[in-house]
Amino acid sequence: MSHTVHVKGFDSFTTSEYAEGASWLIAGLEAGGASVTFLRNHEAVREFPSSMEEFASFDVVLLSDIGSNTLLLSPDTFVHSRPQPNRCDLLRDYVLGGGGLAMIGGYLSFSGIDGKARYQRTSIAAVLPVEMCDGDDRVELPQGVTPHVVTPDHPVLAGIEGPWPQFLGYNQLRPAPTGQVVARVRDDVFLAVGEFGRGRSAAFASDCGPHWGPPAFVEWTHYGRLWVNLVRWLARVEDSTGSKGVVSDRSST
Repeated sequence: MSHTVHVKGFDSFTTSEYAEGASWLIAGLEAGGASVTFLRNHEAVREFPSSMEEFASFDVVLLSDIGSNTLLLSPDTFVHSRPQPNRCDLLRDYVLGGGGLAMIGGYLSFSGIDGKARYQRTSIAAVLPVEMCDGDDRVELPQGVTPHVVTPDHPVLAGIEGPWPQFLGYNQLRPAPTGQVVARVRDDVFLAVGEFGRGRSAAFASDCGPHWGPPAFVEWTHYGRLWVNLVRWLARVEDSTGSKGVVSDRSST
């Protein structure tokens, strides 16, 4: 949700806009047979799973451009000062117990713009296959940059051939001892995966759509295949369909 102030000399007025950024990702996953539950950020603050029983309904959780405060500060806690479950702790335990998790990059992913996403200071950091930066982790590349695949035989890249499209930026991530780097951009991690307890996780350093992921990415021949491969690997159903996932993604572009 964006609220814009327009200044015309002495006078000014405001406009408001609502937009969603998950349409390409959802369409790609559903085309591959996944059943997707989409929580917009303003919905996730109340409706994101808050018990292990609720998490058990899903094979995979995808977080995209949603800061840790949205998971940590429910209205019951922030407004009414009532103790509530720590949903970051629950998500960590969900992975350790066999669930799948992917964090997709953006201004409010990983450490995020001005360090506001703050996942490096949550328990979720313990089940991600990368090490995050403190402070602002954005790498802005308006000229574009192309990821370089370093593990071409990983199941996440099955059927994906040829060069990747360019991206316009990403969250800076470092390799972790517990992860496997699948693709790099410059000297940084672009895509990494790992196993934690009985579960699996992945980190994708850039956007699943605009603005860091430009039209060339969302229109890429292998766009849907990449996400379907990733979800199937996370859910340990690499060669089948029908996985269930919850996507929590930004509600503004």
